[in-house]
Parts: sequence; structure tokens; C-alpha cells
Amino acid sequence: MTTAELYTKGAQVWVPHPELVWQGAELTKDYKPGDKEMHLETEEEKETIVKKVKSDEDLPPLRNPDILVGQNDLTSLSYLHEPAVLYNLQVRFLQNNAIYTYCGIVLVAINPYEQLPLYGNEMVMAYTGQDMGQMDPHIYAVAEEAFRQMQRDEKNQSIIVSGESGAGKTVSAKYAMRYFATVGGSSDDMEASIEQRVLASNPIMETNWSQFLSVGEYSAESAIERKVLASNPVMEAIGNAKTIRNDNSSRFGKYIQIGFNKNYTIIGASMRTYLLEKSRITFQAENERTYHIFYQLCAAADLPEFEDFCLSDPMNFNYTNQGGDPVIKDLDDLEEFHNTKQAMTLLGFSDKIQQEIFRILAALLHLGNIEVDENFKDSEKCFIDPENPHLYAVAELLGVDMNQFRKWMCNRKITAVHQVIEKPLRSSEAMHGRDALAKFLYGQLFDWIVSKINNVLTPQSKENSFIGVLDIYGFEVFELNSFEQFCINYANEKLQQQFTQHVFKLEQEEYVREEITWSFIDYYDNQPCIDLIEAKLGLLDLLDEECKLPKGSDQNWCQKLYDKHLKKAKHFDKPRMSNKAFIIFHFADKVEYQAEGFLEKNRDLVNEEHINILRASEFQLVADLVSAKGGVPGPPPAKKGKITMKHLPQKHKQPSKEMRKTVGLQFKESLCLLMETLNSTTPHYVRCIKPNDEKQAFTFEPKRAMQQLRACGVLETIRISSAGYPSRWTYPEFFQRYRVLMVSTEIKREDMKNTCATVVSRLIKDPDKFQFGKTKIFFRAGQVAYMEKLRSDKLRACSIMIQKHIRGWLMKRRYQKLKQLALWLQQRTRGILARRYLKWMRQTKAATTIQKRFRGYLARSRYQKMRWTILRIQAWTRGKFARIRFLQLRFEVKARLIQRAWRGYVARKRYWHEMQSIILIQSCWRRWLAKKELKKLKIQAKSVDHYKKLNKGMENKIIDLQRKLNEQNKESKELHKKVEVIQDLQTQVTELKKTEEVAKVSTNKVHELEDEITKLKAELDLTKKEKQMLEEEGEIFKEEQEMLNTALKAEIDRLATENKELMEKVTLQEEEFQAAHVPELELEKQELEGELAQERSQHQQLIKDYARMEQRYENMRDEMTLLQQGKLADGDSAVPSPRMHRRAGSDVSSVDLNSESGYGTIGKGEGEEQEREKLLQLMQELEPKLKTLGMGRMEEYLKFKMSDLVEENKKLKNDITNLRQAVADSNTEEELVKQLDVLTEELMVRREEVLTLKTSMVDQEGHIENSDQWDKETMTDLDLYLYPPEYLESLNEDGELMQAYLTQKETNRLLEAQMQASKKNAEFQEQELRNEIAALKEENIRQQKLLGQQTDRRDSAWSVHYVPDVDQSNLQLTPEARIEANLQHEITRLTADNLDLREEVENHEKQQRRLKKQIKILMKRQNMQGGDQSALTPDAGSEPSPKDDEGGPHVKTKDDRVFMGMLEYRKEDEQKLIKNLIIDLKPKSAVNMLPGLPAYILFMCIRHADYIGDDNKVKSLLTGTINGIKRVLKKRNEDFETVSFWLANTCRLLHNLKQYSGEESFANQNNKQQNEHCLRNFDLTEYRQVLSDLAVHIYQMMIKIMESKLQPMIVPGMLEHEAIPGVSGGARPSGMRQRTQSISDEMGGRYTLNSILKQLSVFHSIMTTHGMDPELVKQTFRQTFYIIGAGTLNNLLLRKEMCHWSKGMQIRYNVSQLEEWCRDHHLSDSGAIQSLEPVIQAAQLLQVNKKTEEDAKAICDTCKKLSSQQIIKILNLYTPVNEFEERVSISFIRIIQARLKERKDIQSTLLLDTKFSYPVTFPFNPSSLQLDSIQLPEALNVTFLRKV
Repeated sequence: MTTAELYTKGAQVWVPHPELVWQGAELTKDYKPGDKEMHLETEEEKETIVKKVKSDEDLPPLRNPDILVGQNDLTSLSYLHEPAVLYNLQVRFLQNNAIYTYCGIVLVAINPYEQLPLYGNEMVMAYTGQDMGQMDPHIYAVAEEAFRQMQRDEKNQSIIVSGESGAGKTVSAKYAMRYFATVGGSSDDMEASIEQRVLASNPIMETNWSQFLSVGEYSAESAIERKVLASNPVMEAIGNAKTIRNDNSSRFGKYIQIGFNKNYTIIGASMRTYLLEKSRITFQAENERTYHIFYQLCAAADLPEFEDFCLSDPMNFNYTNQGGDPVIKDLDDLEEFHNTKQAMTLLGFSDKIQQEIFRILAALLHLGNIEVDENFKDSEKCFIDPENPHLYAVAELLGVDMNQFRKWMCNRKITAVHQVIEKPLRSSEAMHGRDALAKFLYGQLFDWIVSKINNVLTPQSKENSFIGVLDIYGFEVFELNSFEQFCINYANEKLQQQFTQHVFKLEQEEYVREEITWSFIDYYDNQPCIDLIEAKLGLLDLLDEECKLPKGSDQNWCQKLYDKHLKKAKHFDKPRMSNKAFIIFHFADKVEYQAEGFLEKNRDLVNEEHINILRASEFQLVADLVSAKGGVPGPPPAKKGKITMKHLPQKHKQPSKEMRKTVGLQFKESLCLLMETLNSTTPHYVRCIKPNDEKQAFTFEPKRAMQQLRACGVLETIRISSAGYPSRWTYPEFFQRYRVLMVSTEIKREDMKNTCATVVSRLIKDPDKFQFGKTKIFFRAGQVAYMEKLRSDKLRACSIMIQKHIRGWLMKRRYQKLKQLALWLQQRTRGILARRYLKWMRQTKAATTIQKRFRGYLARSRYQKMRWTILRIQAWTRGKFARIRFLQLRFEVKARLIQRAWRGYVARKRYWHEMQSIILIQSCWRRWLAKKELKKLKIQAKSVDHYKKLNKGMENKIIDLQRKLNEQNKESKELHKKVEVIQDLQTQVTELKKTEEVAKVSTNKVHELEDEITKLKAELDLTKKEKQMLEEEGEIFKEEQEMLNTALKAEIDRLATENKELMEKVTLQEEEFQAAHVPELELEKQELEGELAQERSQHQQLIKDYARMEQRYENMRDEMTLLQQGKLADGDSAVPSPRMHRRAGSDVSSVDLNSESGYGTIGKGEGEEQEREKLLQLMQELEPKLKTLGMGRMEEYLKFKMSDLVEENKKLKNDITNLRQAVADSNTEEELVKQLDVLTEELMVRREEVLTLKTSMVDQEGHIENSDQWDKETMTDLDLYLYPPEYLESLNEDGELMQAYLTQKETNRLLEAQMQASKKNAEFQEQELRNEIAALKEENIRQQKLLGQQTDRRDSAWSVHYVPDVDQSNLQLTPEARIEANLQHEITRLTADNLDLREEVENHEKQQRRLKKQIKILMKRQNMQGGDQSALTPDAGSEPSPKDDEGGPHVKTKDDRVFMGMLEYRKEDEQKLIKNLIIDLKPKSAVNMLPGLPAYILFMCIRHADYIGDDNKVKSLLTGTINGIKRVLKKRNEDFETVSFWLANTCRLLHNLKQYSGEESFANQNNKQQNEHCLRNFDLTEYRQVLSDLAVHIYQMMIKIMESKLQPMIVPGMLEHEAIPGVSGGARPSGMRQRTQSISDEMGGRYTLNSILKQLSVFHSIMTTHGMDPELVKQTFRQTFYIIGAGTLNNLLLRKEMCHWSKGMQIRYNVSQLEEWCRDHHLSDSGAIQSLEPVIQAAQLLQVNKKTEEDAKAICDTCKKLSSQQIIKILNLYTPVNEFEERVSISFIRIIQARLKERKDIQSTLLLDTKFSYPVTFPFNPSSLQLDSIQLPEALNVTFLRKV
């Protein structure tokens, strides 16, 4: 089939577009070969296009099927052309957020301008060891491919990263080096990480490992990798700058060579740089910056070490302010400066060297600010102001003489034959020299730093191989292109040539390897363009020649180019409008270069005088930088001779021509050296693409992308691939995918190659469109799409065929059903008609009889009804008249009552109103009189006459006094009298003030009375309103009451009906239940009746106790009466009787407060009425006595309690009656249990109340016995209520009342505490019984499983003799099955009893043997003579000494000793013990021994050392044990059985040390004999911690071994293996080329899910065989399942071809198999299944619908264990296998993202951390084994151990 035949109606093609480059269109009409026009309709605008077609070359490119869109590899597309590549990249970048895409051997990386979680350590681990074609495209995949090829082929590798500025070259190279530093880390790093993993898994560990690990076992981490990575920030600081296109653009090219040793670990690195853009030092375009280090230095200007540098803001320096924008968004220059310093320190730059480097950089900033002014007198001269501060700063920072520097900045010298002439410079020349010096000095500093870094990174040992990372500029085209762009494009021409040759070479190797016939592929060769640049008389050669001429110029060089190459070289041309420019046709595009500045930049001249001044600097680094250049820029870099600066008599020696190298020549030589290096390695290519110029995140501009794709060679790769056979399928993949196109006769599974060849030959007629290789089928471009079209047509035809047959079958089935239904209806209809006719005949015959009978009945009924009606009417009429009369009489009576009440109310109201009015009038009148009187008093108080009346007679007294004073001493007496007068006046004023206050008080009273009147009026109004409201509410209430009564009547009727129905149902159910459950409940009835009888007796006892208490209470009241009478007699002076003063004896001791026998169960109540009458009679008798004693409150309280008790007794009586009735009626078991629970609760309440009454009685007796002092604070509320303080004070006669009360209160507290303790004890016993019931229930279930009987007993309480729920479940069984179940249960019970009896017999036998031995020892001791017998007692646990045994030769010590669970050994046998028991012991030989036997033996040895008190022996044995275990594990660190064996024994030894430590928390779980074996002398807590740490270390080793064994099985078994055959429907039509394999297909293809399950079973079997703790086994498999889940999910997230519906089903099935394995091995509660939740949810996400809002909500609710990134990643990766499925739409993904924004994810990374470890714990697991029962097998070879 030709390509033109594919252009049919509906075919999708690509058409050019001015903005989008290409846009999709669809054919609206079939196109036939030979047609001149093609009718198309665009997708977006729906515009109709008529395309002219002159030949097949004018046909528009065909679009790939939707199933192929978004492929990981562009070469796997069926149609390979520009629009297909551009669209595939656009879809992956915008819709899938995939920034990496393969294009054959090239990795295309698109800059997202956004931080993505794609470069964490978990991502490195995910790509480690994976094939490049299996995982999603990634820079780590390329790095892994290079690393593995270096290992496998032992050949050096190179990664070439290219792209234009801002495309992300530097970042890609950085991540590639980070990958190598991670996977190529030294072995020391791996060993050192073990301890970190131990600490991470057990965060509570605090032991110092250095105490127990030998020195050097875990060495320090190597710093080589860190140094390699540290070179990046340094090089970025001094070589990167902000440009218009990129904020961190590399302005130089670099080739980093990372060296590896034979073990393929990094041992060093080296770096080569190319073409630093030195012009950026002195000039920056708008919105650009110079190198970052200058801005970092300015940001750190405030640091103390930079005070002498005179730095400030970057805008103050000419070399940093030209761009106008010195700030980069989201970048902190100060922080970056600290990072740079830290990296320099790590690379070996001392603080002094760093300070000198920063000093030179600061000098360059000041150098740019030195201004050179023109001499006004002579324009040929210039000068620098000596007061310029920047000049002084430069001289100080560079350490040169300021005057000389100032002089030679404005002058230069010309060397003649024998003299030197000074020549002044123009200001422009001086400024140019200043800038040249700055560029020269920075370039020298840059080269020096690079050489310094290389010295630090140089490998110390021999380098076995290396991987080079080339970060070099891409093809550049600007509006003005100069010398830098020329060199960059020249380098890209060389790299493109190498790339094209390598791609062609790979194509050839593939064809040769598959042994197919192929023809030479024509490809673009850019050698002519390269020759134009570098050949003899080429552009560089002519440029160097022009530079050698004294008067060479850019225009002359350009003219030479025109003369030499114009119209002679096809890659060279001249612009029309310029004579100083030229055009070169590069492989990517034509570029116009401006020749101005080429000669200057190629020469790179610096004044010799500047060099000489700097060489004399006082700073060594400055002098070294200048010396490294070798003087004048003309000489080669290698020369280091001095340059004469003064007048010399001899002739100056000029450098030779061979030693003079220009910048272009140096770049050419370095480029040739680079190409030689690359050609000697295996290259890997990374092409970085810049999606837009605005640096917007995930924005794709097709025009810019297409330009870069053409420039970087991606399209050339596509062209070469499409020229050959781009689509390649292995025979199994082709067979599986296109099985539907095959005929059954063509299929030969044993010869799949011939089968595929037959099918392809039949379907594709043109033999040139395919080739058959050894393992693959090769197709031309477009053939896979044709095959997919045939496959879709075939599937569609099959679908139609299936639909046709299904629909026909359904119609036939429907017809048959209709036919059968019609026949059935006819039969039924005829039968109905016959029956109707027969019925009619019967009815006719019976009608006459019925009519006769019925007519007679009607006549009789009519007569009786008429008679009854008349009687009813008469009765109703008479009753109505009577009722009317009665109502009339009652109305009159009520009316009179109402009138009487109303008239009385009106009269009272009138009287009250008149009284109020009279009182008000009186009050007002009295108030008026009071006011009048008050006003009169105030007027009088203010008048003079009033004062005169008050002071009447005062003047006469004053005259008399004056006369007397004159007679005596006038002056003194007069003063004295005046003082007295003043005092009198003050007294009078005080009295007046008092009078005024009294008046004020009266006024206030008047105001208060007025306020009260106002309030009374308001209350009156309020009362009226309330009355009115009450009347209204009364009417409303009456209406509501009537409505409620009506509703209640209806509800009562309805309830009565329902009750009747329910009663009928209940009666029926009771009859059924009684027939079925009477035999089962008979026994329970008897037991309940027994319990009722017991409770009845307890209730009788309670009544007796209560009566006894009442009697005591009566006696106490009699005593109180006597006491009161005695007091009264004393008050009347009567003769006291001794009996009246006696104190009643206390009966407190006789009251049993702990008795709880009452209220067990209430009896039949035959004497309850008598008891009630008796209690009432008793209260009546006590009433006068209580009144006599003032005990009215006591009477009220007792009446209240008595009524409460009577009511409770009635309630309990009713409950018991119901219970008896339920038992008698054989009611349900649930009702009985419910009644019993209620009675039990009531019993507890009654007991508490009885106890309260008893306590109150005892308190009362104490109160009666006490007297005198009384502490009211200690009285309770009840005491204060019953006994007022006045009454108690009257009783306090002899002073003992308070003491007795306090004593009784303490007694009550003690009894209450005892009661609480008893309650807690009962609750504890109840919990123990519940636990025992649960254990018995589990044992029951286990035994039923063994006997094949599984019955649900979740709601039953299991007992040995009776199981009620079992009987209920057996009711549904047949009698035979029920009998069999009972027999099985009886067998199980008897078996358990038999085992218990056997155990008891064995215990008795052991006890008997032990007693016999003790008897023998005692008999021997009686026969002994001499010796210290006290040391031989059995309690001491020692043996008879040898001297004592000499007298009895018949005694055998071995048989007669009592083994105490200790083993004795000599000190010199310790190493032998460790060797035989630890080092030489093989786990396989210990299988038949007791699990943990080595641990038991070691502990028994430790016990003996502790017993004899030898601390050195204990310490030596424990240390030797730990070191021995470590030695064994170090030797066999990859043997799982060994590691598992010693983990189990280490844990057992740890548990033994805890169990026999004697600590209470551990000793509680031991029996008596085990506690006797506890350690006595030493506390081994520290060694327990050491063993715990060692166990953690062994556990991590075991997890590592399990991980290494399972890791290669996870992906093949969980993802690739199809456990359900045929679900996937064949491989996806990717046609992906098989890339260079890092791991052979055979290694990954043999693992299945069964391999994983078998390996897990092996692990579990080994661990259980060695007796590992069950909890530790659960933790181990929890960690293992996490590793499986993390590996599965991580690979799923990185493999696009795995994300489809059928794979989700496969994964879910595989996980279910793991869950079933956990259940079979009793690990369901270990948390292992929960660790697989992310994988389960990922599988569910692949299977659920992904269309609507409801689907989005369901996904967010279901996938709780998946992070937001993981959910979005899976949705983006989801790719249908068949075209019938739909992709996930972008809108749906946006909905999911919006919903997930509210979620707070704990995990911030995309992949799960495969190195995560759950914290491991070792729960205490005591052993029930007795130490004295352990036997030592001979296989251990420990005969030197002696039992003690």
C-alpha cells in the first residue's frame, strides 16, 4: 500500500501555519493519486482549505494515530517529520508536564521555568540499575546509561549537553554530576550509612557504638563527591551571568571529566573551560548583569573582612550598573555569596586565598570607576585625577605603586632599537587599555581558580575510566553577531558533525547486528562549512594573518574574505548593504556576522606596562596571575620569562611566530582536543530547549521551539531515522499486538518469526517497507500506522459481528418467550372460560335457594330493626330531655356561684382601691405639711433674729468678762476668753451641721416614698396586663386541649389496632419460639430459679438487718429521752438519778458495714405489705418520741427514705414478677438476660443506699454518745439537717461527743477505702475472666478449624461445658450435622482435658523427683563427718565438696545433684565456648535443636558468673559474645539464614537478661522457680542496651539482604508479569527502539509474582524455624512489604506504558495475592497490607472513571495515601492501550488539582523513599522454658561446660 492511498476522507494531516508553525486538518474528500487538489478543514478555525498538489512531495504530512501521541521516544512515532515531533513535544510538555523526551539517542529537555520534584534521592534510587528505555525519559536515565556502559564495556563515556542560553544546560549538567556523585560514591560512604540507617530506624537508641565497635570498622565519609559537586557553585559565581534570555547563563563552556577507579567509585575529577566571555566584564546590555560574583561581593560589603575594600551598592560601579537591573527575582546575593565561600572552603581555598581573590575582584570594580580625562591643551594627551578615590583603592587592593599605575594608564612605551620611547595616549585609548586590563586580570583569575579546582580534584590513585560532562553553548543567532558568536557556532558545527556521524554509526551497527540488507543513508554533512572556518586560508587563518600585520583592520580582513570565498564557497556570502559583514550558512541557519571588533578580540592585547606594574605587586597572587600569562599577550601562555620595563642597552627579544597564539587559534586547538576526547568515548546527548523568551512556566511557543530543534540536530536525527527503518518490533511483541490480523493456519507458536513474516508479507505488499532481522521486524515510516489502521478495522468488524450475533440471539430468545407466553395464555384462557361456565351453572342452581332463605331473613331483619330503632329513639329522646334539665339546673347553680364570687371580688377590689386612695391622700397631705415645716425651718435658720435668740445673753457675759479681764491682766485674759468663744462657736456650727443632715435624711425619705408610689402604680398596671394575658392564654389552652384530646383519641384507636396486631404476631412468635427453644432454655430456667431463690434469701436477710437497725435506733432514742429527762430534772433542782446520766453503750462495732448480702434479688413479696405496715407503725410509735427530743427533721428524712424504699421495692417486685412470667412462658433468652442485667444494676444501687443508711445510723449513734465541743466544719449537710447546732450543743455534756464523731468518721473512711479496693479487685477479676473467655473463644475457633467446623461465635461467651450460641447456630443444621458438631466439640474438650492432666502428671513427677533428690542429699548430710555443713544446704544451691564425698564411694555426683539452671566453665575455655557456640555454629545444624539454644546456654553461663560474683567473667563473656556475633555477621553478611539465626538468638539473650534481671516489671511474668533463677549480684542494664543496639544492626542487615533479593523481582513480578493472561490485549503500539541495555532481558524476564511469593515464604520459614519473636517477624514483613510497594509505585510513576486500565487490574490482582499470602501466614495484623495502600490506590486510580466532577470527588476521597503530585502524575501518564479508550482530559486534571489544593500532603516528593525504615522495637517476650530442663546436645561440642 502506497502512502498516497492513506489520504482518504477523515484522514488527519498537518498544514503550515504562520504562528503555530503547523496546525491539524482533516480531509473532507477522498484524495486519489493524480488529483491536483486536496480539500481540507482545519481543526481549530474549521476553515476549508484547497491545497494544490503537483506531486507526492506536495502532500501534507500525515498525523500519527491518537494512540501514539505523547510517546516517550520521538523515533517510535509511525510518521516521522517536523510537525509530528513538534506536536508530540508540545503535548508532553503542556498536557503531561513532561519536560524530558527521547529522540533516538538524544534526550530533549525543555526548560519548565519552575521547580519540579524530579531530582531527589528517591528519584536517583528509582533510576539506578534501570534500563534507559523502560523508565520515563530523565537526565538520570542518560546518566545511568553512561555509568552502566562504562561498567559493562569498560569504555569512557561522555554526556554532551547543549542548547541556547536559558535552555537549562547548566542545570542538566549539574544533575548529571549529582547522579554520578550519588551512585558512584565510595564504598566507605555505603558502610558509613549503615549506622545512620540503624539510628534512623531506632530513634531512641543512645548507646555509643565506639565502645563496642573496633576502630576503623566504619570509616569517615569520603569528600571527593562533595568536592565535585562543590565546584558547581564556584564556577557559576565566576562564570555565569544574567542575560536577557536567562538569569543564570553560563558564559563559558566547560568539560568536566569525572574519574572512577576499578570499583567504579569516584576518585577525582578535572575541568576544562572554553572561551570565557570576558567582554561582559566591561559591558552589559540593558537588563543584563555581569558575573554573579561581583554582585555577591557588593551584597557582602558590610562584612567585617571587607571593610578595607570600600564596596557599596552595585549601581555605584561602572562595571555592574550598565544593565540597569542588578537584582534577580527570588535570588539572594548575600546567601549565594555564603554558599560560594562554603564551596571554596570545601575545595581547599584557605581564608587567606579567598580574601586575596575577593580583593582582586573588588579592585576590578574600582578600576571600572577610574575616569580618564582629556587634556584641554593637547587632545593627544590625557590624565587621571590624583585625588580620585577609586585610583587609590585600586592601588591599595592590587598592591601596586599608585603614581606608576596612574602614569602608565595614560602613557605607553615604544621600544626602538636601543631605546624606549614614552608615548601619551588619548583618553579613548586609555579607557580601552583600562578595560583590556580588567578583562585580562579577570580571565587570569578565572583560569587560576579552574586550575586550583583541578589540583584539588585530581585523583590520587590511578584512574581506570572516566565520564565527561560537556556543558557548552548552543547555536546562537542575534541581531548583532560578533567574534563570540562566531566561535560558538564554529564549536556547534564540530559537535553537530560528530553527532551526525555517531547517529549514522549506530544505525549501521543496528542493521549489521540484525543482519538485514540496507542501503547507504544520505545525510547532511557540514564538513564544507567547517573547512570554510578552519581550513588553510579559511576564516580563522585569514584572521590570524591579519592580526600579525601592524596596520591590520577589520575591514581589510573582511575584504580578504570577499576576495577569497565569495561565490566560491557555497556556505559563504556577503550582505547587500554592508562591506564590514559576512554571512555563513551553518547547519541550523544562516548567520550574519559584523566584522568590527574581530581583530581586537582575537588579539586580546594588554599594555606591557600594566603587566610589569602588576608583576611588582606586593600581593603574591596578583604577581602569580600576571606571571602565568607570560608577559605580553603575544607570547604563548607557557612562557614565564620577565619583560624589561626600563631602557635596555641590549636588543629586546621578540617571541617567535610559533609561540604567538591568538584567541581563535587557542580555541581551535582546544576544540580539536575536545573532539579527540569525545571521539574516544561513547557519547550521550542532551539537547536543551527553551520554550519561550518570557521565562513563563509551562508556556510553549512553537516557533521558538522549532528553531531550536533545527539548531540542535534533533530534526536531523529524525531525518536519519526516517530514512531507514525507524519502527522496530520484536517478534513476540508483534505477535501479541497483531494477533487479531492473523489467520489460524498462519500461526505457529514454535516458529514465531515465520508466523510474523507470513502475516507482514500478506498485509504489506511492498517488500521495501519492511525487513526481517534476527530478533526484530524493521518497518519504514508510516507502516506501523497502516498496521494500526488494519488492526482497528479488524477489531471494529469483529465488534460489529459480535453485536450482530448477540442482537440476533436476543431477538430469537424474545420470540421464543413470546410464543411460549401466547400458548400459555391460550391454555389458561380456555380453562378460565370452562370454569366460569361451570361456576355459572352452580350459581344458578344455588340462586333460588339463596333467594328463598335471604328473603325470609330480610323480612325478619326489617321487623327487628324497626322495633329496635323505635326503642332507641324513645330512650334517646327521654335522655335528651333529662340531660337538658340537668344542664339547666347545673348552669343556674354555677351562675349563682360565679355571681357570688364576682360580687365579693368587686367589693374587695373597691375597698382596696379606696384604702389605697385614702393612704395616698394622707401621704400627700403629710408630705405637704412636712415640706411646709421644712421650708419654715430653713427660713428661720437663715435669719439674724434666730441667731440672736440662740445667742441671747452672750453680750452681757462678754461685758462681764471684759470687766473682769480689765481688773486682772487685760491682754492675756482677753485672749483666753476669745479662744473659748471661738471654741463655743465651732461647737454650735457642728450642731447646726447635724441638724442640716437630719433635714436632708427626711428629704430623702420623702423622695423614697414617692418612688415607692410610682413603683406600686407600675406593678398595678403590670398585674392588670398579666391578668388579661392569662385569660387569653386560658382560652387558647382550652382550644388546644380540645384539639389534643381529639388527636389523642385517634392515636389511642390507632395504637389499639397496632397493639392488637403486634400481640397476635408476638403470640405467634412466642409459640414458634417455645416449640423450638424450650429444651435449650430449660437448663437456664433452672439456673435462674436457683439464682432467684438465693437473691430471695439475701433479701430476707436484708429485711432482718434493717429491722435490727430500727430496733437499735429505737433503743438510742430511748436513751436520748432519758438524757433529756435527766437534764430537765437538773434544771428543776431535783435529785439526779444515776441511771439518767449513764451513756448508752456503742454498738458501732457490732454493725457489719462490709455486709453486702442485701438486695440480691427481690423475692415473691409475700411479707412486703406486712413489712410496710410494720415500718409505718414503727414510725407512728417513734413520732412522739422524736417530737419530744426535737427530732422533727429526722422524722422527715426517714419518711422520705422510707417512701423511696417502698417505691423501689414495688418496682423490683414488678420486675421479678415479669421475670417469673417470662421464665414460665419460656420467653426469649435475650429478654431474660436483659431482665437479669437490669436487676443487677438495681441490686448495686440498693446496696449503696443500704450502706449509706448504715453509715448514717452509725453517725447518729456517735452523735448521741458525744458531748461538749463540736466542730461545725466537720458536719455534713445531712448532719446539719438532722441535728441542728443548738440541739447538739445541748447534748455535749461529758466532752466526748466530738472525739467519738471524729473516730467514727475515720472508721467510715477506712471502710469506704476497703469497699473501693474490693470493687477494684472485683473489676480486675472480671477483666481477667473476660480475657480468659476471649482466649477460650480463640482456642475454640482454632479447634473448630482443625476439626473442619467453622461456626460464627462472635456474640457468644465460650465455656467448656455449655455454649448457648453454638446451639442457636446449630438450629439451622440437620440432626446428623448437629450430632457430629457436638461430638467434635466433646472430642476437643476431652483432648484439652487430657493435655491438662498430662501436664499435671508431668509436674507431679518432676516435683516427686526433686523431692527424692532432696531427701537423698539430706540423708547424705546426716552421714557426713566434719566439714562445714551450712554451706551445703539446698537453699544455697551448691554441691557436696569432693572431700565430703570420699567417704561414700557409692555416691554418683552427676546423678544426685540438683541442676540449678547454671553452667560453669573455666576462664581459659571462654574462647573455646565462643568459637564452638557462635563462630563455628552453622544455622542448618541448629535446625533440630531448641530454638534460641545458644542464647540459653550463654545466659546460663552468665548466671553462674553472676552467682559466684565474678564481674570480670561476666564482662568478658558478654563482650566476647557481642564481638563473636559481629565477626560471624561480617563474614556472612549476605547469608540470610545466618543473619536471621543470630537476630533470633540475640533477641532471646536480650529477653533472658530482662526476664531474669529481678526487676519487678519483668518478674511479674515469671513463675516462682524462674524468679529463683534471677541474677543476684550484677545489673546488666547497660549490656541490655548494647544487645538491643546490636539487634537493631542485625535487623537492618537482614532487611538489606531481603531488599537485595527482592529488588530484581519487584518490577518484573508486580508490574511486567501478567498474572491474568490476555487482559492487557497486547503491547502498546510504541514500536520503541530497544536502547542500549544496562540489564539483559533474560535477567528481568524470568521473575514472576510467584517468584516473590516463594521468596517471601522462604524468608518466613527460616525466621519461624529459628524461633524469631512473632512481633519481630511482623515488623520485618511490614518493612519488606513497604519496600515492595515503594518499588512498585515508583516504577509505575516513571513508566508511561504501565499507566492504563488493564495494568491497574493486573496490579490489583498481584496485591491481592500478597494479601492472601499475609493471611495464610497470620500476618494480617502486622501492618504489611497497610503499607501497600499507595499501590492499591494507584491501581484503583487507573481503573476508575475520569470524566465528571463526581469522578474527581471519588478520586480525591479514595486516594488518601497518594500525594497530590502522585495523583496528577498518574493522570498525566495515563495512556490507553487501544483507541477505544479515552485519555484523561486537561479539564479533568485541572479539577483534580483544584480539589487537591486543600489537602495538606505529608509527603512533598513525587516518589516514595525506598530507604525509609519503620522504627524497630523488641517487645519483651518471656520464655516459659525452665532453665534446669535444658539439655546440651553433643553436636555443640561444649562438653567442657559443667552443670551446677
